[in-house]
Amino acid sequence: MTCDQYRESASARLDGEEPGLPNAALDAHLAGCRACAAWCAAAQRVTRLARIAPAEPVPDLSAAVLAAVGPLRRRIRPGELLVRVGLGLLAAAQLILAWPSLAGHDALAHSLHSSHETGAWNAALAVAVGWTAVRPRHAAGLLPLLAAFGAVLTVTSVADLRGGQVDLQRVSTHVLVWCAVALLAALIWVRRAPWPSLGGRGGGVRPGEQPVAGGPAQLAEPADPPGRAFPRPAAGRAGTAA
Repeated sequence: MTCDQYRESASARLDGEEPGLPNAALDAHLAGCRACAAWCAAAQRVTRLARIAPAEPVPDLSAAVLAAVGPLRRRIRPGELLVRVGLGLLAAAQLILAWPSLAGHDALAHSLHSSHETGAWNAALAVAVGWTAVRPRHAAGLLPLLAAFGAVLTVTSVADLRGGQVDLQRVSTHVLVWCAVALLAALIWVRRAPWPSLGGRGGGVRPGEQPVAGGPAQLAEPADPPGRAFPRPAAGRAGTAA
């Protein structure tokens, strides 16, 4: 092997890479070749200085950058905005539905307290749905509760209709619960759906990714680490025996 090949291997070992030949063979050559030994010592000094050199002081521009950018807000899609408006309207309708019971005018209540209990539940449901319209990240927590409530209410309402315990007009008000369930599920889905791709089909490109022609986005390849002692030729490091 030539000295250039040994220096290539020595440079690779300095960078923590595979030198391409046994370390014993490389050390033996460095022990017997003054030129390569001097080159390796110089490379070690350059690499060390490049890696432990103090960073140059730079001005702190954080305040100026943040002031120029302004408050960061999550982008709202048109579909999400539409669902949230629907939840707000549904909350208003539920609150109107709760008022007669809160005022003690529930004809099906056995007592004034029962009427107030029904009104309090409907009012709480209206507040929960309205709060989700304002803070949509809470939709996933409210959905199981409303879905379970709607399922039990549907089963009991069908039994009450068959037994003549309630009229169809009263049962029709329960549709608001299933409307809320549907809107909450739609809100969760539209917030989790990926943004459209910039260059074609597939999911959107996230930070740290770059679009690849003919395929999905992939992580960008990292650049070579700083501090390399000397550039090495494009040829493979593993040399052949001279």
